[in-house]
Amino acid sequence: MKLLNEFKEFAVKGNMMDMAIGIIIGAAFNKVIDVLAKQVLLPPLSLMTDGVGFSDKKIILRDEVTNVSGEVTISEVAIAYGELFEVFLDFLIIGFTVFIVVKFMNRLRNKAQDPKDATVTTPKDIELLTHLKELMEEQNKLLKSNGSK
Repeated sequence: MKLLNEFKEFAVKGNMMDMAIGIIIGAAFNKVIDVLAKQVLLPPLSLMTDGVGFSDKKIILRDEVTNVSGEVTISEVAIAYGELFEVFLDFLIIGFTVFIVVKFMNRLRNKAQDPKDATVTTPKDIELLTHLKELMEEQNKLLKSNGSK
């Protein structure tokens, strides 16, 4: 019963919804990055390498063996380093894009949390904490001036 109550609390607090939204956005973001890498960035790289597609690049360790009728009797064994290159490029693009997005979000958050910035409305909790800090500093100055007399 305790586990059910914990799950209910988890779901009600919004953690599950935040997680679900993150997963959905992540899946959509993955499609965008996949197209960006495979359709935008890799073709110029392939053109620079004389039109060879990276996904076709591999080191063949053992050739495919076929019988007289054309059926494969022993399959090919190869190291597909081209596909590894594509996946690594996807990873770099995703990492850089996430870095840019997080940097942009941090800049917006820092701007929103700056109590002296009049162009952005400061959230109420930050505003109250700023006033509380100012009152405490004022109180400490008064206490120090009274204590030194």
